[in-house]
Amino acid sequence: MSQSHDVPTGRITLARAAEIADSGHLWIYAGFVHAVNGEPAVGDIVDVVMPNGRFYARGLYNPDSKIRIRILTFEDEPITEAFWRGRMAQAVRLRKLVVANTNAYRTVYGEADRLPGLIVDRYDDTLVMQILSAGMDRRKELLADLLCEETGAGRVYLRNDAKSRALEGLPAGTGFLRGDGATTIEVYEGPARFHVDIARGQKTGWFCDQRDNRFAAARFAAGAEVLEVFCHTGAFGIHAALGGAKSVEGLDVSEEALGLARNHAILNQVQDRCHYRSADAFDEMRRLERAGRRYDLVLLDPPAFARSKQAVPRALAGYKDVNLLGIRLTRPEGIMITSSCSHHVTELDLWKAIGRAAQDAKRQIRLLEQRGQAADHPVLASMPETRYLKCFILQVL
Repeated sequence: MSQSHDVPTGRITLARAAEIADSGHLWIYAGFVHAVNGEPAVGDIVDVVMPNGRFYARGLYNPDSKIRIRILTFEDEPITEAFWRGRMAQAVRLRKLVVANTNAYRTVYGEADRLPGLIVDRYDDTLVMQILSAGMDRRKELLADLLCEETGAGRVYLRNDAKSRALEGLPAGTGFLRGDGATTIEVYEGPARFHVDIARGQKTGWFCDQRDNRFAAARFAAGAEVLEVFCHTGAFGIHAALGGAKSVEGLDVSEEALGLARNHAILNQVQDRCHYRSADAFDEMRRLERAGRRYDLVLLDPPAFARSKQAVPRALAGYKDVNLLGIRLTRPEGIMITSSCSHHVTELDLWKAIGRAAQDAKRQIRLLEQRGQAADHPVLASMPETRYLKCFILQVL
């Protein structure tokens, strides 16, 4: 990347200073822009100033996006290679502090690491980059070099197939940016082993955010009959089996995902206790409930039911229904662990939905732990969007 790319090419004057000042939020939406001075291009560095001309921030500009500026810094500092290296090094230092007992974790979490629009997950010696902003996309070569230097990783794979790239005017694409070779990587989480497909797996290939919750679930698994709903490739259930579960039943609508779950059971030598079948979760849970099946440990990890604020009421109805069925399928004094990855659904609203489910089931529930995403997915206080995963560990009486 040439040095000229680091020089601000425009000056953006804000329209409504009172709503922005001191918020620390890293996104400036189009509606907050009053004037654009200069001719900044997509991905350029621009200065953001208050209506009185006072410097506010410096960030990446995209006139084609509703998020017009993604702020990099609130300091009047140059955006040089040293700047990028410093941010990368800070992200890597945090992971050394908070990650243990695994070789699969998030190395860069976008806005939470003050690198807006950049997601990087590490799987053993491979970094998987997902770039969600035009400014970061233009700098991907430099970013890849710095990431390799800071982490010691030998390969970088691009997973630029997220639908949100279209909102930035960016094309979709995948493939190696540094190195080459196999795209299926064996990773470990504590005693568990899994195969991650970085080319075709969901997100960047794996759900690193639930790792610590999988560890927590295993603590309740000894001797338990386990039902794992929305099991995907079986991660929660494999941990439960390794934690001593008597049996694990996994349900998912995707036969492809279930094939991977069966392979994971074999890899971890628990195939005699883990059984999987393709089914609609709601239909199958109702069938099991009518048949009188009950479980000591019920694991609910549904996909995001709410992709927008408008979808929240319907999503809450869905969360209420799935938790109602989960509660009914849990034996007295059994454990239910239920999650939501819908950012737009708040912890309080989800808790209320679970409470209504318990009332309808005519069962009492006790909250044992309220959890969230793993610490390699830190939450930036000024960016509520960086906090999305909710996980409740409950006892059903």
